[in-house]
Amino acid sequence: MTQTSPVSGSVFRPAVHRHFHRIAWLAAALTLCVIVFGAFVRLSDAGLSCPDWPTCYGRAAWPQTAEEVADHAATAVRVLETDKAWREQVHRHLAAVLGVFVLGLALLAARRRRYGVAQIIGASLLVALAIPLYMAGHVMSALALAAVGEAILLLAALRWSNIDLARAAALTLAVVIFQALLGKWTVTMLLKPVIVMGHLMGGMLTFSLLLWIAWRATVRPIVLVHADVLRRWTIVAIALVAVQIALGGWVSANYAALACGAGGWTTAVHHYIDFPRCVGQWWPEADFREGFVLWRGVGVDYEGGVLDGAARIAIQLAHRVMGVVVFVGLLAFAARLLRTPGLRGWAVTLGLLTCAQVLLGVLNVKLSLPLPVAVMHNGGAALLLFVLVSLLARLKRPD
Repeated sequence: MTQTSPVSGSVFRPAVHRHFHRIAWLAAALTLCVIVFGAFVRLSDAGLSCPDWPTCYGRAAWPQTAEEVADHAATAVRVLETDKAWREQVHRHLAAVLGVFVLGLALLAARRRRYGVAQIIGASLLVALAIPLYMAGHVMSALALAAVGEAILLLAALRWSNIDLARAAALTLAVVIFQALLGKWTVTMLLKPVIVMGHLMGGMLTFSLLLWIAWRATVRPIVLVHADVLRRWTIVAIALVAVQIALGGWVSANYAALACGAGGWTTAVHHYIDFPRCVGQWWPEADFREGFVLWRGVGVDYEGGVLDGAARIAIQLAHRVMGVVVFVGLLAFAARLLRTPGLRGWAVTLGLLTCAQVLLGVLNVKLSLPLPVAVMHNGGAALLLFVLVSLLARLKRPD
């Protein structure tokens, strides 16, 4: 049966600043907003609407008319679309604010470590200096500075224990910095699928790390005699969801969401009722080898996709098959939680979210990928992670 700790909740809260947990929750909430808004940017084909980085046609905000940037070099890459440019740049600004929150968490967590604050500030300054270097055209020097900053944070995370969450906070800051690099490469490498997928996974990893930090800094644990067993279940469930999110990112990055339309991917938008079959068959011809080539060189514009129908069908089929595996696995885990007193609410929430995700996935196909449904599908994946990571952070055996 469920046991709650008889000791004050403060024993579970690490020795950090009294507002640390509030900042962590704000950062986690902001990360969810960044993930959902990023999906909106990507799915509304606005990912290249600001072809330079970190500015947008040389502006910190975004230009309002084409005449404002007529002489800017970025116009040679892509003509300004004012209705899309604001989406990309707002997403960048939200991500920048998130970076400030994570930096604050890292500084608070490291303040009791020897030279901890100096290491966090030093690494952050190196990364900050890399940005103007990059904008001035010194690409390799900027990359070297950013790499040194990342190395400092990763070495600190390896050396520090996690009693005061210093390790987790330093690691999260390193992930956020790498996310910024992936965001830059998303633009400069013209929506290369492996970069787009990696950017999505990095966002989900950031969300998971911040959730784990927030729970560990806030709430008394859920103490169970068989907590170790449930933690193993939770880790497997997180791994299943992570694989499915990666496949979903690969589907989106390769524009394969409508590959199974009854008329094939070229006319899929006009044939939206072909589900659960694919192009009229249960298992059509599919090119898995071509569909899962991760690296295709540099200089190709991937907007709209470059794969043929068979390769896109392979990607879509892989996502569907893995979806069935994840659906069964999560419902089995929910059934296991349902038999545990005190965790039935978690079980019901996990089961409902799982079913909602499947429904949203089906609606994406049936309704030809409407933007609100597609964005909710991304948000639903993040909510599944919220439930699973929350359980992982809170489950604990009795002392």
